[in-house]
Amino acid sequence: MDMAITEGHYDVIVIGSGISGGWAAKEFCEKGLKTLVLERGFDVQHVKDYPTAYKDPWEFPHRNRVPLQVRKENPIVSRCYAFNEDAQHFFTLDAEQEYIQEKPFDWIRGYHVGGKSLLWARQVQRWSDHDFEGPARDGFAVDWPIRYADIAPWYSYVERFIGVSGNRDGNAAMPDGEFLPAFELNAVERMVQERLPKGYPDRQVIAGRCAHITEPKEIHIQQGRTRCQNRTLCQRGCPFGGYFSSNASTLPWAAKTGNLTIRPNSIVESIIFDKDRGIATGVRIIDAETGQDYVFNSRLVFVNASAMASTQILLNSTSDRFPNGLGNDSGLLGKYVAFHNYLGSISATMEGFDDQYYYGRRPTQPIIPNFRNVRKQETDFLRGYASFFSAYRGQAAPTGDSLGASYKDSLSEVGGWGIGMMMQGETIPKAENHIRLSKDKRDKYGMPQLIFHVDYDDNDRKSMADFLEQGAEMLEYIGAKNISTHDSKQNPGLDIHEMGGARMGHDPKSSLLNSWNQLHHCKNVFVTDGACMTSTGTQNPSLTYMALTARAADYAINQYLKKL
Repeated sequence: MDMAITEGHYDVIVIGSGISGGWAAKEFCEKGLKTLVLERGFDVQHVKDYPTAYKDPWEFPHRNRVPLQVRKENPIVSRCYAFNEDAQHFFTLDAEQEYIQEKPFDWIRGYHVGGKSLLWARQVQRWSDHDFEGPARDGFAVDWPIRYADIAPWYSYVERFIGVSGNRDGNAAMPDGEFLPAFELNAVERMVQERLPKGYPDRQVIAGRCAHITEPKEIHIQQGRTRCQNRTLCQRGCPFGGYFSSNASTLPWAAKTGNLTIRPNSIVESIIFDKDRGIATGVRIIDAETGQDYVFNSRLVFVNASAMASTQILLNSTSDRFPNGLGNDSGLLGKYVAFHNYLGSISATMEGFDDQYYYGRRPTQPIIPNFRNVRKQETDFLRGYASFFSAYRGQAAPTGDSLGASYKDSLSEVGGWGIGMMMQGETIPKAENHIRLSKDKRDKYGMPQLIFHVDYDDNDRKSMADFLEQGAEMLEYIGAKNISTHDSKQNPGLDIHEMGGARMGHDPKSSLLNSWNQLHHCKNVFVTDGACMTSTGTQNPSLTYMALTARAADYAINQYLKKL
């Protein structure tokens, strides 16, 4: 017997309050639609709920290190670079949601209002036609049902609202956008920017484009946000709203319309499908605090719980019509999962520039956009990689006595220059890389656990080898010394750029979603987070999620809802 309590009707239900969910809420609330945002985690309000934002290092009991016992109990989340004492409250601990690793996968999650928009690295680069055309041209996955021209105006729309710093660089693989002034490169980085293209004309160094306000415009002031303070304490939550997060931007913007309802501690169990009407009628949740089941009804459902969580919800949304998951006539739901390849990194030293230094901090770093297989296939692997790098000076090694004035003085000496470099490589979606529901293991809420079967392949290893070879060659060309290459051997997932599971496409037989992010077989359900991605590109994906969400919401409001 169904003991769920029915709790009202909304125009739109948005599942998830992170980067894409916040954008969906903003778009619908602005257009006057009563919108319910369901968030499985706890509430976080801008500024008020950033408990560590203003703390000094000595105010942390463990000097911002996570105690060893906590790390032992949480081996997965502890691998994330931002899991420190100042931000651990924004991370989901390993025991809080079990999942099954048929192959190792580090699933990094943030279950709270705002989701990983409080924890992301804030890098925002546009895709190009090279990326949207890649699968069809190179013969993998399926053809994207959209091209750059379809999404370009939505990139601009999103960039103007969130605030993106960068330069207009004219790089075909990474199109220009609506930019605020860029963060400066330091002396060594500027040297690389000037020297590298002389030896490698196809390789350009550009300032990293990031969702940080460097020169507030009126739209940012209206949001209550101001200039980035360069504190680089972003993972604590920014009380200045200097970088974009749902908490600082889209959710408050939606709330001021009076059309937004946010319900934290709401674990979505499934989307309810009405076979007679051929549409979804609402969402079933489990209250995380009471265990009570509730049903909320709506005209539209936007699924934005994060790529793997959204796919899990769709898989669990079974009915007589869809016994294998909502909209899953193709049997592809959960398949073609992909991610970004971060295996390769390089370190080196740089002689000279002893009279040059940099002051303060910077929330981004230079990037060399992908130069591999851009216009034609030229390697023994498919696609390519972007290369992030930065130059820095550290503290010199202490000299003299181990105590006393000479030792103290030596601590203020500046060391030489170092350069660090890492890859962000495109992986190829494959049917065997998939997630599925366990038939016998359930989590503490009684929901089937998610099984991960995702791994690297030979293409990824060849891509890494090429990055290490080309990166070392470029560093040698610009005069670096002591060049050392590294294979991190990290598990898939630690990149935190998982994508796919409910991909877009032209044909319902080979995809789940159409060109508007609608389920082919359930037209009032849209998926606009990472689950929708047909391929991964070499760019950080969040800007594309936001643009796709704004585009899909506009279509849902102006085209689809008129037909209901």
